Amino acid sequence: MLKNVGKCVLVTVLAVCSFAGVGAAPRQAAAFTSSNADSAMNAFVNVFYDPGAKYFYTNSDHQIHSEHAFGPDGGKYTDFWWEAQLWETVMDAYERTHNSTYRTMIDEIYTGFNQKYPNMMANDFNDDLGWWALACMRAYELTGTEEYRNRASFLFDQIYSFYDNTYGGGIWWKRDGTSPQKNMATNAPMVITAVKLKNATGNPAYLTKAQNIYGWIKSRLSSGSKLGDHVEGSGSGTAVDWDFSYNYGTYMGAALSLYKETHNAAYLTDANNSANYVISKMTLSNTLMYEGENDGAGFKMIFMRYLNQLRLETGNSSYLTFLQQNATQAYNHRRNSDQIIGSDWTGPTGSGYVQSLAAAAGASVLQLVPADGYTGFIAGNGVYEAENALLTKNGGGGIFNESSTAGYSGRGYVAGWNTNGTGITFNVNQNSDSTRTMTIRYAAGAGNASRYISVNGSVIAPNQVFNATNGWGDWQTLTLNVNLKAGFNTIVIGYDSSKGNANYLNVDQIYGL
Repeated sequence: MLKNVGKCVLVTVLAVCSFAGVGAAPRQAAAFTSSNADSAMNAFVNVFYDPGAKYFYTNSDHQIHSEHAFGPDGGKYTDFWWEAQLWETVMDAYERTHNSTYRTMIDEIYTGFNQKYPNMMANDFNDDLGWWALACMRAYELTGTEEYRNRASFLFDQIYSFYDNTYGGGIWWKRDGTSPQKNMATNAPMVITAVKLKNATGNPAYLTKAQNIYGWIKSRLSSGSKLGDHVEGSGSGTAVDWDFSYNYGTYMGAALSLYKETHNAAYLTDANNSANYVISKMTLSNTLMYEGENDGAGFKMIFMRYLNQLRLETGNSSYLTFLQQNATQAYNHRRNSDQIIGSDWTGPTGSGYVQSLAAAAGASVLQLVPADGYTGFIAGNGVYEAENALLTKNGGGGIFNESSTAGYSGRGYVAGWNTNGTGITFNVNQNSDSTRTMTIRYAAGAGNASRYISVNGSVIAPNQVFNATNGWGDWQTLTLNVNLKAGFNTIVIGYDSSKGNANYLNVDQIYGL
């Protein structure tokens, strides 16, 4: 769950963070092979793991940066929930390779964490504790070490004690009563943990608790395939509708766990709906969208773990293709200097420091699925939703995502803007050099509008006119030819009054690439 603004900033302004991949030179692609998976994991461990401390560094340069200065030693090492995810990354590698090095690391990281956090219960966030309960159960299943099961059981009981009937049920996010809300990030992982505990102990009470939690999630945070983030406020509370891929991932995992335990097909339907929502609506041309730095950079790792479990359970070939293509995208966009994968799988990793949670996401996806040996670039389906692209906000204003006018595709659209320095950047990957006919779907309800369009840094249309539409719900299209390179490209639709750009414009998507 996102903490306060200081603890997790979702970055969408291109120039803010030196570790964003924008502007990096394209590279030749490499195949997704088993050796690539080994290389990605070796690079991750070599750059981020401190074997003396038995702990992971927060950043690739091993320095403290204000963007995420949380965790032991003033933020030099990863914070509570990040370390749980990185521990699972090591388990991803161990499960794939059965390498004794990773088996040893499982025990070492647990020891190192307890040395840094000798009193886990001093943490007031139930979701943080829950990630460790879940990871401990996975460690128990992989190793048979009873300490991991016992710690998971203790943590689960502590967390479940914060289940009550406010908002109709569910577990509170925080233990100290501040920031009162009940969210997906706290509740869905506890469903998975409870089912694991039931199977490990034979105690049916855990299954009852899992079903209670899931029933609350289903009633308050689920509407068809759409999921909310949390419930807050007075009385019966208000559900807050934020899309994060890890919410869909943990809900998918919860539903799948209950399906495997009960064989109730309704749970499997929920799991598939959750998977398909993200695949169809939270991607750029079938690659998982960029969700920001800090906490957001690790969200797709959690989604991918549970999508892979659903793939294994159902044998769904489209899930396998999606996983393999994303693994290839992540690996193709690593950087040469240290082989680390950055936070945006749709574009190259930049030259600045990379956060460990982002790098772990890329390393993990390569561990999860069998390599397909594909040796080329990934072009995807050629459809790029504007709301999933990168927005340049020029100080934070003037351009934003919206979904209030009907007729859009995906989850919404980028709303009208007329501020210098603002724009939409689409990271576009191609199989080969080609000239493409790009179609832009837009609405110009305030009259004729114009924007500049650039491809790979060169302006191809300084003042492209978008003819007026009959209101904001009247979506029209404009087409133009663009020359694209094999591999990575950028297409920008931007605003610059010095080029004659004027008036408001809504952009829904670009396609045909």
